[in-house]
Amino acid sequence: MGTGKTMLCRMLLAGLRGDEHAVYIPNPHLMPSMLRVAVARELGVPANSRLDQDLLLSRIQERLIQLGRRGKRVIVCLDEAQAMPDETLEALRLLTNLETEKRKLLQVVLFGQPELEEKLAKPALRQVRQRIAWSYRLEPYERDDVAAYVRHRLAVAGYDGAPLFGAAAIRVLHRASGGVPRLVNILGHKALMLAYGRGARRVRPADVRAAASDTDGALSPRARLRRWLFVAAAVATLLAGLWALWHGARA
Repeated sequence: MGTGKTMLCRMLLAGLRGDEHAVYIPNPHLMPSMLRVAVARELGVPANSRLDQDLLLSRIQERLIQLGRRGKRVIVCLDEAQAMPDETLEALRLLTNLETEKRKLLQVVLFGQPELEEKLAKPALRQVRQRIAWSYRLEPYERDDVAAYVRHRLAVAGYDGAPLFGAAAIRVLHRASGGVPRLVNILGHKALMLAYGRGARRVRPADVRAAASDTDGALSPRARLRRWLFVAAAVATLLAGLWALWHGARA
């Protein structure tokens, strides 16, 4: 999607306190047995796919209890969670059942694309969905956000001169990228290269349009026109149909 979920995951991991122990699983496209193996290894528990699953689960619980006694809170972070098979999500839910008389032994944070919401809406995953205490959706940037983001990226790169992107260029950049940070990065870089190639110190709207026409996923002006014409034609057809039904009923 490119809205920054993986970056957010990394920031979470980097910001954990000393009393928090991270279990990071970047590729959750695993069967339940391999998920348990991955969690065990991240916890420092020797494990392989040939180990009896009940024994492995028992060892995971023992390790979690050890960490809990030392004041450690275990946080499992899974990126690209929409790729996790349904049965593995259920296995993950069962891992969250591990607890003492006073508290849960681990917490789980899922990072995923919009398809994750569709997956969790399945009736078979109702119990998994009920375990989710808090959720948040990263939305694309508004135009002002894109302007601030571009200024920030340039400042981090060491630039402190006059603005390289004017208001018109930012407006085109926002429209072409849809406010998706990943596309803002790609289009901004290409537009800067085009400006540099013609010896200019300021990006023109035409530079951004040219970058968009050369970038998969970007919405070029021509594509926007085709989309608008399609919507207009669909609305016209619908109105014509309603008009015919109305007059047919009156006749």
